[in-house]
Amino acid sequence: MNHLLDVYFGSVKAGILNQDDAGMLSYSYDTGYLAGGAARAISFSMPLQEAPHPDRIVRPFFSGLLPDEGARQRLAGALGISAGNAFGLLEVIGGECAGALSLYPAGQAPPSSDDDGVEVLTPARLEEILGKLRERPLLGGEEGVRLSLAGVQDKLAVCLEGERIGLAKGGRPTTHILKPFIQALEGSVENELFCLRLAALLTLPVPDVQMRRQGAISYLLVERYDRSRDNDGTISRLHQEDFCQALSVPPELKYEEEGGPGTERSLDLIGRATARPAADRLSFIRMLIFHYLVGNADAHGKNYALLYRGEVPDLAPLYDVVCTAAYQRLAKKLAMAIGGRSVPDTIQLQHWLTLVPATRGAQRLLIKDIKESADRIRSAADGLLTELEEAGVTHAILKTIRTVIETRASHLLRITEKA
Repeated sequence: MNHLLDVYFGSVKAGILNQDDAGMLSYSYDTGYLAGGAARAISFSMPLQEAPHPDRIVRPFFSGLLPDEGARQRLAGALGISAGNAFGLLEVIGGECAGALSLYPAGQAPPSSDDDGVEVLTPARLEEILGKLRERPLLGGEEGVRLSLAGVQDKLAVCLEGERIGLAKGGRPTTHILKPFIQALEGSVENELFCLRLAALLTLPVPDVQMRRQGAISYLLVERYDRSRDNDGTISRLHQEDFCQALSVPPELKYEEEGGPGTERSLDLIGRATARPAADRLSFIRMLIFHYLVGNADAHGKNYALLYRGEVPDLAPLYDVVCTAAYQRLAKKLAMAIGGRSVPDTIQLQHWLTLVPATRGAQRLLIKDIKESADRIRSAADGLLTELEEAGVTHAILKTIRTVIETRASHLLRITEKA
């Protein structure tokens, strides 16, 4: 017996996710959807067609909507579902995913997006929820909550109106990601706050982020870049997919060493998929430089995405940026190698130059970007440290990050000095 989930693109049924008796997945576009004049593919990896897309394409995409690794294991345990059963997990929590997709049992229509099913969280209720997230990621199994987000961190999609945080239980889109501190990483909230705010100071595209505390628990509220607010206050979903989904790479293989996208495949994807390939390639390279400078070795294929503001996507803003180099227990090798080198202090100018065409103009522009980024980041970091301290945000991890930045910036300035 086949099991079916209706897949909605916004408020329109786009197709059906099918799981057969052998556990194999397939995805078929709805015939009425295909016949409509405004039909759009749900993924770069699954173009519009009448024939079903097979498991090898479908499973990586839909698995990519779910939490990764330990968070997925804990969620599955809380729900009594196998962690490998992507279909079963999405059947329970697939109502509010990254992007514009939602999944519902066959024949069940999604609730209206203007449904006011939002539980405004009192301080006591928020503290209760923050305490639950470790054992029940995304609040899986909580009555009325159907949220799914990728990533390894325990987090929650919420609605933010002014100072009030709400838990969406109807069809209303969420607006922010709530990310509590990571128990194994001291100062993770201050770390990510600093890195994202620093990216904004360097004029990189990045979502707005704020830090709050509830009792003894600190957390971030990161604005969702895959949501937009209309003039009348209505929240709309924007579609997005990460690079692994777009390239049919299973989320468990997101690192380049394991078969995930590296810089070459990523730049090729941008060139084939985006509306402004030249500008987006440049933005991607600037993101790589920033990740290097702040010591983030974990910028893998699921931490870059395509954002569909229209029919053809653009490169999504930066997200999930943490200085991993500040923690001795974390791997130091870059998730994506630069010119074949993944150990940061062994990466020389010739390795960076492999990211651009072997023309004098392209190489000079890259060298200019490297120099400017390395030069500007130090003063920007110092100013941000002062600003955060005045706002009462202090943690020893911030000075560690500043030391990492100094080391990395000095290295980049040194290798580009005579270029």
